Amino acid sequence: MADSDSPDGTANRLLPENPFEDVRWSTLDREEFAQLYWEQVAPRFAAAGGDPDTEKPTHQWFRDEGLRAFLAALRRHHGLSFGEFWNEDLGGDVDDGYDWATDDDATVDALERFLDRRRDRHDLADSSIAAMRKRLNCYVRAYASANGSDDLLSPVHRDSERPVYEAVDACYAAFDHLNDEEYAPRTKRRVRGVVDDWYQHLVGRRVAAANPATGLYSEFKWQVEPSDSPALDADHVRALMSVTDSPRERLLVVALAGWGLRANEVAALHISQIHRNGDDGPYLRFEERKNGPGEVNILYGLDVLDERLDDLLDSSVSAVRAVSTNRAVGTDGTVSTVTGDRANREGDEWNGYLFPSSIADAGHIGRERVWAWFRDLADDADLPETIDGERPSPQLCRRFWYDTYTAALGQLLEGIGEIAADQGSSDASVVHENYLSDERARRTRREFMRERLADAFDERSH
Repeated sequence: MADSDSPDGTANRLLPENPFEDVRWSTLDREEFAQLYWEQVAPRFAAAGGDPDTEKPTHQWFRDEGLRAFLAALRRHHGLSFGEFWNEDLGGDVDDGYDWATDDDATVDALERFLDRRRDRHDLADSSIAAMRKRLNCYVRAYASANGSDDLLSPVHRDSERPVYEAVDACYAAFDHLNDEEYAPRTKRRVRGVVDDWYQHLVGRRVAAANPATGLYSEFKWQVEPSDSPALDADHVRALMSVTDSPRERLLVVALAGWGLRANEVAALHISQIHRNGDDGPYLRFEERKNGPGEVNILYGLDVLDERLDDLLDSSVSAVRAVSTNRAVGTDGTVSTVTGDRANREGDEWNGYLFPSSIADAGHIGRERVWAWFRDLADDADLPETIDGERPSPQLCRRFWYDTYTAALGQLLEGIGEIAADQGSSDASVVHENYLSDERARRTRREFMRERLADAFDERSH
């Protein structure tokens, strides 16, 4: 039996998938409920023949799809019926245009142009654009309330005669207003992120003279604190690695905690996604991902990946490495399927998946198997039964990655702070954004991140 089979012989494809399995309802504010709807509920409704943008799913549909937990949590934690939620948070029928919290046409045009360019040039999914629009509108609403004006463009416009500090004060006032509202710190960080991107976009297009959101990173401390959601820490990761006894188990931990992948992404990893000669080092390419196509840099664990390939391919691993390398520099930019460079192992032809299954139709294990393997390792590693009230899971590994990245960025800004001080600036992010080249800034961030990951995974250094 392949290592991807379930103990009772049940194929992974027969196991029901619960999209809300690791959702902590009590931590979600209304915006996050809306985001969850667009990411998990809307695609299922569309697959069933509905139009998520113009049609409201019925309660019977939620019941038939096994999604009643969403409705129950919405009412329990926010006192909302789905009809109220549909009208107030999801926008209902959006054919007449989005209901921005401003009547200033120039501001609306600047916001919509930004979102259109993000969609076209960053190849983002509609659900991601919808989430960005909601966060921008949250800022627009707070800005109007705090400043008594819904014109966000004039204060920063390149032809404005108003001093820049007034635009900065107005931006900070909006975030002070948000700070007083009952939004989760994670939501306020996300709002800050897209607002910063919007202003920076305006500066780059020579529409705005300055970005008033630049200093928000250091001004509001919730911007740089670790996630307020439970996460594994470095000691937990080292404990997990210490109990692994096979290349498969080691790659599982590295893919979850070292690369920050989702459980379903780990389950479906394929050799065609491995690119070894990228401009910034090896990376994984995802043609389809939650937020659209994307790349994940392999900052740590390339040796663990190769160990797994050795395990799957034995003596032919070098040929497969050549295949993945050639794909990375292909003249047409396409990725072909694995056909010739396969190895026969114990009578089974390897299909190119790093976690293959001889039972599942997809050819690889499912996310449920990833969860089961992880929980076995967590038990062997004697991890706490709960971490801040949540059971150790692959999701907590992903949060570890994000917390580690946040900490690495903070360490980087501290170092740059010395340069900023020498230049008479109190804001390190100004140096980071305006004086470091994109390539140098990217390389520096990755070096900091690589050091922190190596420290977390190497139990011998502790």
